[in-house]
Order: sequence, then C-alpha cells, then structure tokens
Amino acid sequence: MNHKEMSDARFATILKRGVAEIIVESELRRLLDSGRILNLKQGFDPSAPDIHLGHVVGLRKLRQFQELGHKVTLIVGDWTARIGDPSGQSATRPMLSPSQIENNARTYMEQFFKVVDKDRTELRWQSEWFSRFTLDEVIKLTSKFTVAQLLAREDFSKRYGSGNPISLTEILYPLLQGYDSVAIQADIEFGGIDQKFNCLVGRELQQNTGQPPQQVFLVPLLVGTDGHQKMSKSLNNHIGIAEPPQEIYGKVMSIPDPLILDYFELVTDVPEEEITEFKEQLKTRSVNPMNLKKRLAHEIVRQFHGKRAADEAQEHFTQVFQKREIPEEIPEQAVDLKELRRKILKRGPSPGILPLMYQVYGHSAQEPIDIVDLLLTLKLVETRSEGARLVHDKAVQINGERIKSRYIPLELVRDGSIMKVGKRRFVRIAIREEDSTQRSIVS
Repeated sequence: MNHKEMSDARFATILKRGVAEIIVESELRRLLDSGRILNLKQGFDPSAPDIHLGHVVGLRKLRQFQELGHKVTLIVGDWTARIGDPSGQSATRPMLSPSQIENNARTYMEQFFKVVDKDRTELRWQSEWFSRFTLDEVIKLTSKFTVAQLLAREDFSKRYGSGNPISLTEILYPLLQGYDSVAIQADIEFGGIDQKFNCLVGRELQQNTGQPPQQVFLVPLLVGTDGHQKMSKSLNNHIGIAEPPQEIYGKVMSIPDPLILDYFELVTDVPEEEITEFKEQLKTRSVNPMNLKKRLAHEIVRQFHGKRAADEAQEHFTQVFQKREIPEEIPEQAVDLKELRRKILKRGPSPGILPLMYQVYGHSAQEPIDIVDLLLTLKLVETRSEGARLVHDKAVQINGERIKSRYIPLELVRDGSIMKVGKRRFVRIAIREEDSTQRSIVS
C-alpha cells in the first residue's frame, strides 16, 4: 500500500507524530509510492538486556511501517557492542564479553517482539560480515572518512575539546554501524535523534559503494521519570516494559506533569484529537493532571501486559496510594536479628548512636541496628549507598512510622511488622524463631 491509498490522518500519524526528523522526506515519500516492500533497518547493541519506554518510541514506528507491508531487518550489534556506542556519553564504555552479548541479545529480542511484529522481521548478526573482514577491507572502510569529519560529531568534539580520551575503536563505531546499511542494503534506517550522525554515515557509505542512499527516520528522545534527562537505565529514570504491571503503573504516575502530553504522543495510540483536548484542559486547569496520568498509566500497562493487568494495577494504585491502604498480599521475608546486631557490633558503632536514638525516638534503646543492613536483608535495596539515600530522603517506614535516622532501636523490628520503601515496595518481616524466643526471655 502506498501513501496515496492511506487516509490523510493515517499518513500524518506515521510521518509526523512522534518524529524528530526525516532525511530526506521527499525521497521517503517516493519510496512509499513505489509499491515495493521496503527494508527497514533497526540495529541495537546488546550492551544492556532490557528495553524501556525510550526505546519504544522508535519501535512503534517500525510496527506502523510493518502494518503497511514493509519488513524490518533487526541487526544485533555483536561486533559494535564490543566497542560501545559513545552517543551521549562523556567517557569511553567498557567492552562486553561474547557471553554477555549473547545473554543480553536474547532478553532484548524477547522484549523487542512485544512491540514489533516478529513475522515481518529478519534477524541478522553483524558477525555475519565483520568476522570475515580483512585488514584490507578495514583500511578501505576508514579511507571513506576523515578524522575532521568524525570529530565533527558533537560527543566526540566535546570530549576532544575537554581533553577526555577517545579511543580509535570508538572512532570506528560510526563506520561499522554505517557499513551495516551497506551489508543489508537498507532502504530506511530508524533511530533516536542522537543517532543522526551514525545514520548519515550509513547513507554516505551506501552512495560510495553504488547503492541508493538510505532514508533516515529519527525519533525524539523520551525524557525519563526525573523530568530532566533522557530515559536511561544507568540514570535510574527508566520505565522497563518487562517490569511488573504495578511497577510500570506507579512509575508512570510519578512523572512530572509537563511530560504527560509527550508520553501520550510518543508511546500511546490515543488519538491526536484527544491529546489536543488534554492540552487545552491542562492549559485552562479544567482537569486534574493525576486523572490524565491514570489514563496514561493504564494505556501503557495495557500495551505490555493486557487490559486485565492494567485494571488491577490501577486498582492497586488507588487502594495503596490514594487511599493510603496497605495491599492485601505482601511478600514475607525472614530476618535474623542476631545477625543484624552482629554486623553493627563488628563495625563498632560510634558512641554517639545511643544518645541520638534517645533524642529521635524518645526513649533509651540499648540495642541499635543499622536500617541499611535491614533493607539489604529484606532485599529492598541492592547496595548500601541506595539504602543510605532512601533513609536520608525519609522514604523508609516501619508500620507506618517514618524512619528518621540511620540507626534505630532493635525493638522497632517485630515479627509481622510491615516495612515500606518508597511508594510501592512492601515487605512483611518474619523474625526467625530463635530470635523471637530470645527476645521474649530478655523482656
């Protein structure tokens, strides 16, 4: 189907909504008019196993083109992953081992096909062509570009100007990604706006080898839950599409209000007319932003987990966070109090701990424990620094009482106590029998 056979609204959705730039749009339209099945290039470096909503912006575009009858060629960057794409990075990235690459790729593809049609996708690995590359071919490839051209790339330019190192392997990255387009004879390459340079390298390499130049389809970068930087797992501002429904729903509800419209536009199928109406309602303050976020969260959870899961996540949010109720089902985790005491005694707590606890809790407690040790035992945090930050931010509660200091009296930790961390994580404490027996004797 060419674009003349599509409705104007449908065509506008594909080429305008959620699009940062198309190079060159007139050429792309001619390709769509040609009637042939187009080869859509999507590459990924399996440097991390999970896909988040930031990736989904571009994946949704691929799916839209597939629905027109076109084919996606998914390139697993098992070669470039050993280098690490420096896009948006201020420093070099570590190389990955082949086993890490394979494991990450497997998980990535499972999630990739939650959005993109598997039946209209061909999988290719870079090693199909690069493992056979000779030194002669590498030299020929590098002769296509000058150092000045590569240093014109913004992230390279910044790092060079500030004196930060740029390895020769990193300089090769755009050339290798660009050569992928030659290897598969791509018609269109898709990527985030931060991939513009790399995509244009592919376009130029194709022209140098006598192929028609690919068109470049760039999508905006989705801002993460912090409201400032692009969504990234390393920045901990991401919403993973494989996360549990309640987690996705809660994270969407936590985004700053100014991001509501962007999320609706970039990662949902809500009609443009409704989004325009939402914009007017927000402008005139005729709607509570929370109501729009609830609609947004439901739409996003439904995409990846289905309507029933979205309904249940919404009910859970209403019950736990709006009504401030405790969920009916809370995971239970065993705690060895003797081990917690042993840890703090081994570290040798400072003499000021007991007076501080007396000041904070209003009574003298002779047995302090480190709340961070407890969080780690309950598997509510992964690192001590994360636990310390949560305590500092007063994001930890026991039985509804907000923890105000790093060290707490042992007596606060009882069998059946409910610990809450942040807005969505609950654990019921189960004291091991020998601990509870010992404590009852002492009391």
